[in-house]
Amino acid sequence: MKKHLMIPLTLLLLLIISACGSNSAEKESSSASEKKESETITYQSENGPIEVPADPQRVVVLSSFAGNVMALDVNLVGVDSWSKANPRFEEKLKDAEVVTDESLEKIIELEPDLIIGLSNIKNVDKLSEIAPTVTFTYGKVDYLTQHLEIGKLLNKEKEAQAWIDDFKKRAQEAGQEIKAKIGEDTTVSVIENWDKQLYVYGDNWGRGTEILYQEMKLAMPEKVKEMALKDGWYALSLEVLPEFAGDYVILSKDADTDNSFQETETYKNIPAVKNNQVIEVNAKEFYFNDPLTLEYQLDVFTKSFLGE
Repeated sequence: MKKHLMIPLTLLLLLIISACGSNSAEKESSSASEKKESETITYQSENGPIEVPADPQRVVVLSSFAGNVMALDVNLVGVDSWSKANPRFEEKLKDAEVVTDESLEKIIELEPDLIIGLSNIKNVDKLSEIAPTVTFTYGKVDYLTQHLEIGKLLNKEKEAQAWIDDFKKRAQEAGQEIKAKIGEDTTVSVIENWDKQLYVYGDNWGRGTEILYQEMKLAMPEKVKEMALKDGWYALSLEVLPEFAGDYVILSKDADTDNSFQETETYKNIPAVKNNQVIEVNAKEFYFNDPLTLEYQLDVFTKSFLGE
């Protein structure tokens, strides 16, 4: 009798062990599936939803947004030449390679897990085969919303929003102090000399324009409003420069270009020049409107206008 009972008991044990093993395998499979899902997020890009890494480790930026990515403590392995040439980014980008939208082989070697660029870059389809590629149209949203979008893309929306709220508060408070000192109607213009051409800027083209006009609400010369506000910038000749110069001038200056216009009588007789109210800044440090650059610009303006 005992001998006959041993077979069913053995089968029962085998069934229990098999069931446990099956449950364990199912749990492991489910866990692996959940882990895989948690490793990516879906970002709602301009061109539709795209699956991107939840914690990107090797990002390539082809234009404009290197400072936004660095401000959110995400590693960059490839950047555009303008970002690489920024002295203020030098330390953070010392190991990053310079790449373009045509450096496909080089980008492949960098093994990125995410690629970011402007909407006018070439080879988007080929880049998308290397890594998820997200593009943004410059100026489609304001400069702070742009940072928030990059925060969403990098799965760091809360960090991006916290910085935005704090920055707006500080910039607006500084603007109130500056206006109290220089006067509500005192005008400020942003001028740059690049490749033998003078430019004046509106309120959304980097060079500190977003801070001066959008946050601080400083006054813009009427001629600048008329010619530069719509497109963001306006090319002008030396002869008409005095018409665009405000009571204060932010001169975005590149030491590597011809700045002999500053030696002309036309320039020297501009009231802002004669009154020592020209604030010269390094163009290579002032181009962008990412958080790292904005923090630097705010510091420069605060010290220059308020003497702090």
